[in-house]
Amino acid sequence: MALTPMMQQYLDIKQSHPDALLMFRLGDFYELFFEDAVTASKVLEITLTGRDAGEQGRVPMCGVPHHAAEQYIGRLIDNGYCVAICEQVEDPKAAKGLVKREVIQVVTPGTYVKDGDAESRFLCAVSQTGLLTGIAFVDVGTGEVWYGSVSDEQALLEALTTFAPREVLTSEAEDGLAPGIEAWTKESGSRMSRVPHSSSKSKQELLCITRQYGVLHIESLGLEENSAETSAVGRLLSYLEDTQRQVLSHLKSPQSFQRSGHVFLDVVAKRNLELLETQRTRQKKGSLFGLLDRTKTAMGSRRMRRFIEQPLISVGEINERLDAVGWLGDELFVRAELEEWFARVYDLERLIGKVGFGSANARDLVAIAQSLSCVKGVKQCLAGTPVPLLQRLSNGMPDLSELADKLLATLVDQPSISVHDGGMIREGIDAELDVLRGMHVDGKQWLAEFEQQEKDRTGIRTLKVGYNKVFGYYVEVSKTGTHLVPQEYERKQTLASAERYTLPVLKEREDQILHAEERALAREYELFTVLRDEVAGMIAQIQQTAERLAELDALAALAAVAVEYGYTRPTVASERGIVIQNGRHPMVEAAAPMSFVPNSVELGTSCDFILLTGPNMAGKSTYMRQVALIVLMAQIGSFVPAESAHIGVVDRVFTRIGASDDLGAGQSTFMVEMVELAQILRQATPKSLVLLDEIGRGTSTYDGMSLAEAVMEALLMPGRNPLTLFATHYHELTEQAQALPRVENFSVAVKETDDGVTFLHAVVHRPADKSYGIQVAKLAGVPSPVIKRATEILAKREREAVRLQAELEEDVSVREAAAAFEPPSQKPHVDPEVFDWLQTVSKLRVEQMTPIEAISELDKVVRAVREVTSWAKSK
Repeated sequence: MALTPMMQQYLDIKQSHPDALLMFRLGDFYELFFEDAVTASKVLEITLTGRDAGEQGRVPMCGVPHHAAEQYIGRLIDNGYCVAICEQVEDPKAAKGLVKREVIQVVTPGTYVKDGDAESRFLCAVSQTGLLTGIAFVDVGTGEVWYGSVSDEQALLEALTTFAPREVLTSEAEDGLAPGIEAWTKESGSRMSRVPHSSSKSKQELLCITRQYGVLHIESLGLEENSAETSAVGRLLSYLEDTQRQVLSHLKSPQSFQRSGHVFLDVVAKRNLELLETQRTRQKKGSLFGLLDRTKTAMGSRRMRRFIEQPLISVGEINERLDAVGWLGDELFVRAELEEWFARVYDLERLIGKVGFGSANARDLVAIAQSLSCVKGVKQCLAGTPVPLLQRLSNGMPDLSELADKLLATLVDQPSISVHDGGMIREGIDAELDVLRGMHVDGKQWLAEFEQQEKDRTGIRTLKVGYNKVFGYYVEVSKTGTHLVPQEYERKQTLASAERYTLPVLKEREDQILHAEERALAREYELFTVLRDEVAGMIAQIQQTAERLAELDALAALAAVAVEYGYTRPTVASERGIVIQNGRHPMVEAAAPMSFVPNSVELGTSCDFILLTGPNMAGKSTYMRQVALIVLMAQIGSFVPAESAHIGVVDRVFTRIGASDDLGAGQSTFMVEMVELAQILRQATPKSLVLLDEIGRGTSTYDGMSLAEAVMEALLMPGRNPLTLFATHYHELTEQAQALPRVENFSVAVKETDDGVTFLHAVVHRPADKSYGIQVAKLAGVPSPVIKRATEILAKREREAVRLQAELEEDVSVREAAAAFEPPSQKPHVDPEVFDWLQTVSKLRVEQMTPIEAISELDKVVRAVREVTSWAKSK
């Protein structure tokens, strides 16, 4: 079926991008057709119209203005779609026939760069080589590239959760990994994209690495040929070339995210400790990140997030940060002046990324210049600092003032958004541009004078000069004045209330005016691209400056928080051990500063394992989290909420706190807890910190208690024994703890009164004597009848327990008497069955019986005692 030439062109281009919504440039609009139009109209909430496609009739169509396309593309990307941008690649005026069009970029969830986005937006590539799976991540906006390798699916999913990529690339060769990745992307709302795989494709991916970084051998980048990491990085860069259709000059050299210089924090620890977001609201506010992030720049905020995600292990590096935070905290006026400079700095990392893309406009260059102009002020603030880290950061920012001055001198203060509409370059910068602008301005003045001249000559007071793209400049006369129109006026268009005319002198001047305007716009764009290319040539230096400004901003934020909340500098050492005096939970204290009760902890000195008992709501979990947060804050390089703190660096922090399940994967709460526990028992080292809460609570009492006791013993084994906080409701474990080496019993104090209980939130060096479950239920608002009935049942069971204990003790004395009894040679005058049963009675475990079983066995004891007593009396 015949189509119009333009529609055939559309379908030919669409065939090469079946998985993307094709935005097809037509004049001042991007248009979408067929199913793409139907989809886009629903997502963007815009009108669905139609267009004649030849013999096929009208087809669905919708469109968006090209100057506002960015916001519409962003909405499509946020809804999980990819967008292929098809541009006119030749001047329509010079084109013979159909204007040539090509896809200049494919925007995907992982490659989209959103203006003003302070968070990282990663694209991930996964590649399996032998037994290892390579993973690579890139933030196209900032140019960061990370890589690593894992040996199992769990580690792969942890890496994905850590970086939270918006898009994950796999190939048909990774079918074994596909189900796990697909499940992760569905849960996280990310996109899973398949790329082709072949031996030639692998070679092409390797070439992408050397081409991107301009190296002959990938070894110079720290990569090894034929490794899983290299394959992942190559796949990543190849995908960027295919979608972005250009080499991105701002991409930084790849770095391993598995460096040994950081504390290992798995996804569970980050979630349970609420490092980046709260568990309840999934928001930044209320998390450690929300508390510490007092940064003034978007890139400083990203650096603070990295501080939290990657605490340091090197004592030297930690103390360097602490020195910087301490000095900035003491120097109030210096820090205040620094914060003023940081507040004027735009997101240099994102801006320079747009320069690398070739998409930066004049406003972006002005923002870069204004940001670089702040560097001099920052350096002056730090000129007198004795702190080595601050000195290095200050000295590491190259002098780019000449570039900044040139940009500010060349570009107007508020340039236009579009680089093709003019309004970017100041007057006096370029003589040719000034002449062309003058011609254009003179032309406009001539038109105004011509209009007045014609009004005076013809006597038509409603006459006016106008312009449109179809007819050019024209003279418009209302219907009431047409009888006065001179003979030389040539009619061009009839309107409902007016007539439009042209005349030779107007046509002649039109060519001069429009030609001058077009040449002025072209010259201005030419001057702008030269300026942008000059900035592109200094990407590395600008990125270096951005990195140092970001770190300074983050350090100043840590200092500001420390001063506001009265934090103290921790002592950090390589020797194992944690001693915290009157520590406080940073986020809880910030929310309720006047009511927080501080607590101390000592691990790795007299004991390695604290068994913590006490009722729910008393603060066990808060106490455990508090210890971990103080340790991590110290290793971030932050001051800590404590009277004093001596922190021996830990290599890992593991947590098993709170209930969670994974019903989608068919795992109950108890199963999830056991999976997390298994990871801890396999990976913990003597320098790890382990927080365990209510191990074994998801099964029967004796199962759970046995499991908890076995876990205690496993964690205390030589060569493993991490520093452990172990909270439990199993009071029986407190007796076991007394028999185990380097274990101490602690509890959260509770004050009991006639009206109920009061949680004192103080951790004391003794085990808890009660669970206070009914009192906690009362505080939680459980109806009074239920509380009353529970109290009655508890009292009844406690009486039964006392009675059974007394009977058990009596039974034990009988067993002892029976064991000591040596029957004479003659056979005793008792029932043989009863006598045989006496020999096995000591094997009974009454505490493991049901009440009915216990009563039945007790009846046998009574009968046996009566028989023995009767026989003894007869003797």
